[in-house]
Amino acid sequence: MTDSIMSKAATMEIPINSNGDTGTLAEDDSLEQAAKLQWNLDEKVGTSRGTRDLQQVMVSGPNLNETSIVSGGYGGTAEGIIPTSSIKGSNMHHSSSSSSMTAEEVTRGVAVEKLETMKKWGFNTYKCTKQMISERFGRGSRTVDLELEAQIEVLRDTKKKYESVLRLARALTNHFYNMVQTQHALGDTFADLSQKSPELRDEFGYNAETQKLLCKNGETLLGAINFFVSSINTLVKKTMEDTLMTIKLYENARLEFDAYRSDLEELSLGPRDAVAMARIDAAQQQYQVQKDKYERLRSDVIIKLKFLEENKVKVMHKQLLLFHNAISAYFAGNQQQLEQTLKQFNIKLRPPGADKPSWLEEQ
Repeated sequence: MTDSIMSKAATMEIPINSNGDTGTLAEDDSLEQAAKLQWNLDEKVGTSRGTRDLQQVMVSGPNLNETSIVSGGYGGTAEGIIPTSSIKGSNMHHSSSSSSMTAEEVTRGVAVEKLETMKKWGFNTYKCTKQMISERFGRGSRTVDLELEAQIEVLRDTKKKYESVLRLARALTNHFYNMVQTQHALGDTFADLSQKSPELRDEFGYNAETQKLLCKNGETLLGAINFFVSSINTLVKKTMEDTLMTIKLYENARLEFDAYRSDLEELSLGPRDAVAMARIDAAQQQYQVQKDKYERLRSDVIIKLKFLEENKVKVMHKQLLLFHNAISAYFAGNQQQLEQTLKQFNIKLRPPGADKPSWLEEQ
């Protein structure tokens, strides 16, 4: 309401008489009173505000962070006010934004690298799956090394048979261990009865000594059989398994090699424009990479099969001789020969009363 009155007063014509005095009108008096009233209100508000601002400055001093720069003259709108805190922190914001941009670039680079890796993996998996399905349904050709594949098949069959020997030897060990424990308990019972039965002391005593001797020889034989089982387990679970792992890598490389070979053959039968030639060149490079990988793993498999065969013959010659001599000496009752067999193969038994767990507990 006050603004409308002031604007109306500012735009109204003021008539002037011949003496240069303003004419008196009823509307002029009302406007003059309204102007005086507005002036008094502004003066009171300004005085109280100025007093309050002065007191605040006297108490806490000026806050430079809250100082504002006003664009335009007195009474300008708030749109021209620029806080000095934004000017002060502009350099810091620029440096932090540059560091964040660097971090974003690193993150983006890692993401792009992972994306490319996944893309290559998916493309390679698609090709290998396609080649595998084609081979299974007889539509695709595969690279065959008859001699090497025959050796691989013999190794797999040999591993199955050796696993059967290992399983039976462990069963024999468990049964024989139980028998030795029974003999040990039976010998203790005979010895106790020998003390409590004077009329059968000698008979119980003989049987107690016999069972104790059989128990001692049984423990010696168990040491020999346990050494046999441990050696066969190392041969089957480590040496043969390592060779079969290399064979698996070789077979995967063979599948990839045939997949890229088939891809190259399909592209070679197509058109010979610029785009097709570029694809053929890329396929040729990939084919060469897969071929080198295939030949390298094929060579590794041949070498490992040769060393495995030599190692198998050497190990089994020693272990079979140990098993035969130990079993024969035990059932022949030749304690000296049994102990000599263990010395021959450098087998040391756990001394009685040792804190180490028994060999059966280690199985």
